[in-house]
Amino acid sequence: MKIKIAFAALLLTTLLLLNIEGRNWWCACGESWLWSSDIWSAHCSQHLVDPYSFTHILHGVIFCIFSWALLPKTPFAWRLWIATLIECAWEVAENSAFVIHRYREVTISLGYEGDSILNTLGDIACCMIGFALAQSIGLRRSVVAFVVTEITLLLTIRDNLTLNVLMLLCPIESVKTWQMLH
Repeated sequence: MKIKIAFAALLLTTLLLLNIEGRNWWCACGESWLWSSDIWSAHCSQHLVDPYSFTHILHGVIFCIFSWALLPKTPFAWRLWIATLIECAWEVAENSAFVIHRYREVTISLGYEGDSILNTLGDIACCMIGFALAQSIGLRRSVVAFVVTEITLLLTIRDNLTLNVLMLLCPIESVKTWQMLH
């Protein structure tokens, strides 16, 4: 029961903080699609899931691997809660004016306006799915799934978790130029 209350409190706090930040609940177009595939459109990061949702699955995989190493005796549900806490904190930070501006300035997300709350909930769910998936398939398969996902994203949208982090923290103009060739 405590874990259910902890998850509910975490998600409600995240929703409240996103609402305070002024995030839209869903796409300004007024429709709530389950999937938006075009990373170059205004619909990206506005509907439940998009190609970047796969990077949030990878967040969950990474958090699970770290939890095995750092919290081996902690029950699964609490390790998942900690991973979800980190993901929620990232979602609030990612949707701050500072990070939105940084994305627009140095990455291929030139028109990025931040995530809708619906998309944020999808991202959090994807992280949780990635965590549970890694827990169920083990370390080796998780690493293989991670690499395959990164390569697939690189080939399909010219972006992935690794490039996203690299470009956000240490932008490389030649990489950005290559990514823009869509």
